[in-house]
Amino acid sequence: MPLQSNFNSDLEREKKLCSLLDRYYRQYLKHYSFERISKMPQQLAGIDLIFTHTSNGKKYNIDEKAQLDYINENLPTFAFELSYEKNGTLKEGWLFDSSKKTEFYALITSIYADAPGVFTSCKITMVNRQKLINFLKERSIVLSSLKKYILPDQNMHGKIKVDELHHRSEGYLFASTKNKAEKPLNLILKLDFLEEIGVAKRLA
Repeated sequence: MPLQSNFNSDLEREKKLCSLLDRYYRQYLKHYSFERISKMPQQLAGIDLIFTHTSNGKKYNIDEKAQLDYINENLPTFAFELSYEKNGTLKEGWLFDSSKKTEFYALITSIYADAPGVFTSCKITMVNRQKLINFLKERSIVLSSLKKYILPDQNMHGKIKVDELHHRSEGYLFASTKNKAEKPLNLILKLDFLEEIGVAKRLA
């Protein structure tokens, strides 16, 4: 049986989630207005929304990332994409991709629904992308240094502990080579840890 890509189904569910997220943004970001971006070039550059501060007009590029594979679950972690495959070619994931214009990630977790596509509540954690990347570099966590944990020509799957992170309280690598068509390699980080190191703040 071929591995299945979740890309199109994720896009459809993300659209249905938007009305709930917009309500939260209006409720918790009273000093900001926001605009959803529909143009594909901007979306490919990692911009789903633009927040504008109402007093000084400063704008911020936001990339929404939602845990849509885990509806009605409260996970303490989030997956940051390091690499993936497309048509048999290894591609760089969105976390370290220098072409992305993202300034903040809006991590959408603990997504609850009464019925498929009827979302009732969620948590939003805002992550400063540059602060996160700077912290990871200080810990020597960059794509080139993480390659030593991935054995060549072997389809490693599952949790991979790394020396640079405490796997229980901070994070680890996770390879999805057997259950996802894109075979992503993700950096799994604890949400509480991101808040503790000052790169993230819980919005809702």
